[in-house]
Amino acid sequence: QPQLLELTGVGPDSAAILLVAAGDNHDRLRDEASFAALCGVSPVERSSGKSQRRRLNRGGNRQANAALYRIVLSRLRWEERSRAYLQRRTAEGKTKREVIRCLKRYVAREIHRCIAGAPLPVPDSLAA
Repeated sequence: QPQLLELTGVGPDSAAILLVAAGDNHDRLRDEASFAALCGVSPVERSSGKSQRRRLNRGGNRQANAALYRIVLSRLRWEERSRAYLQRRTAEGKTKREVIRCLKRYVAREIHRCIAGAPLPVPDSLAA
């Protein structure tokens, strides 16, 4: 999927891990929320008393989650839009860890759009 490699921060290793996580039948991923849950970046409520927090889902494909983390770190280093988002959210009182959680979800949404727009792969035996 060359369009996946055109996204900022997505290298061949991360793209391969995310494509394997999505599988051949990417129609089973109904929407970006199901892809986010598959990658373990769907938020889970962790509230106590007056504090309302969310944390990442500990389930899902841990390799895909790590690939999203690497993409976010490279975007924070090289992409101005992500750095501005980090500064804005930390000024609002979010921790860097919470901002990375949000960015991983945004990246998962972007990657799902890329994967879902791709045609299904046709095996060589059927293409002839």
